[in-house]
Amino acid sequence: MNMKNKVELKKLIKFSLCIIFIFNITFSIFYYYQYKTYTNIFNKKISSIISNISNHYTNIDKNDLIEILNSNTLESNNNILRNYGIDLNTDSAILLNNDYFYKFLILNVIILLLFSITLLTSFLIYNVSKDKKLKQITKYIEQINNKNYKLNIDENSEDELSILKNEIYKTTIMLKEISEKSLQDKINLKDSLSDISHQLKTPLTSITIMLDNILDNENMDKKTRNEFIKDIKNEIININFLVNSLLKLSKLDSNSVNFIFENEYINTIISKSIKNVSVLCDLKNIDIVVDGDTNVKINCDVKWQIEAITNIIKNCVEHSNSNSKIYINFDENELYTKLQIKDNGVGIDKKDLPHIFERFYKGKNSSNESVGIGLALSKSIIEKSNADIRVNSKINEGTNFTIKYYK
Repeated sequence: MNMKNKVELKKLIKFSLCIIFIFNITFSIFYYYQYKTYTNIFNKKISSIISNISNHYTNIDKNDLIEILNSNTLESNNNILRNYGIDLNTDSAILLNNDYFYKFLILNVIILLLFSITLLTSFLIYNVSKDKKLKQITKYIEQINNKNYKLNIDENSEDELSILKNEIYKTTIMLKEISEKSLQDKINLKDSLSDISHQLKTPLTSITIMLDNILDNENMDKKTRNEFIKDIKNEIININFLVNSLLKLSKLDSNSVNFIFENEYINTIISKSIKNVSVLCDLKNIDIVVDGDTNVKINCDVKWQIEAITNIIKNCVEHSNSNSKIYINFDENELYTKLQIKDNGVGIDKKDLPHIFERFYKGKNSSNESVGIGLALSKSIIEKSNADIRVNSKINEGTNFTIKYYK
């Protein structure tokens, strides 16, 4: 028996014991009253008999009368009383007690009937209440089956059916959340497919045009042909990057990514992220300066975190001027570890700033190669790592990304 059933049983036992206790007290008081009534009548009759005997027989010894009254002997001559129409085996010697006996008998029966009716009524009320609640629960389940999750059936009582209703309420909320999540997953999938279709349309069209030119022009000079091939390769590289990024975002949106959290030195993550953009840094002669306590660790999925940090650093490199520097520093306190990535580039326009983490958003200072997917991916990864990311920027002064990994 579980704890909730024990609570219900305990309440039922308490109620029954309370009724039985009241009945016993009432019956005991009434029984005591009957006893006192019989005793009072007997005492008065005996007192009257002794008084008459004493008045008519003055020479009788009072001690003999007292001894007869207090004697433990119950022997009697029943034939004497029969002469007066009294049978001790069936009647009371005092006829008044017979009258009271029948009155008390009727009252006792009435008390027993009232007690029985009270108990029966209580159980009937309880069963009617249970039946009513069962009908309500059946109705609630029917509505849930009809996908109506807007039901508030929470109760504070502790009987079994109320507990069942509370459990159904919890199940309803869970089903509602699953339904909403399923719907949102479908919307996300639809949006992702729409985004992929839109983003692939332009490069695929460009590739098709260039291939048609190559195929239609057999006499195309070698230099022009090579330039077309080079452009096609670049478009394919961009498509590959776009598809991979979209697949990663889709996995994050559908919660199908199994993050493996571990404690890793943040300096190691930064070093691997910088290595991923080293070629781009060399092309623009950009130096990345890292400062922080090398003993600081964060709890994260290292592979995905490197992906997020790489995209942020790549964004800073793309928007920095040649022969400049990017500054990365980190420290920790009791609440979180803070990572800052700052460039001295062209900055982000104030109107674009609230939208830079939206997928496929391109501000007016975005490069031509940008597809607007990297920062959106980084934000998704960071937020799923018990962290958040903020950005501050000023035109022609640079951009500062701040990430806080909460402990």
